[in-house]
Amino acid sequence: MAAILSALIFGNIASISIHQIIEDQTVFMTNIHALFLKPLFLLTGAYLGVYLLYTLALHVLNDISNSN
Repeated sequence: MAAILSALIFGNIASISIHQIIEDQTVFMTNIHALFLKPLFLLTGAYLGVYLLYTLALHVLNDISNSN
């Protein structure tokens, strides 16, 4: 449940920020990188990164143990 909520928040922040940049027609690198200064964006992205690595490791370990 937390992964779904994090993905929704992460995606919404990214899409709103990109929409604002396109709407203002200011595609400067500083405007795009300002997205990385938002704490909620960083928090949800960090959670998703750890969750995805955990899920990948879990699947790999299950595949290894089932192959023996």
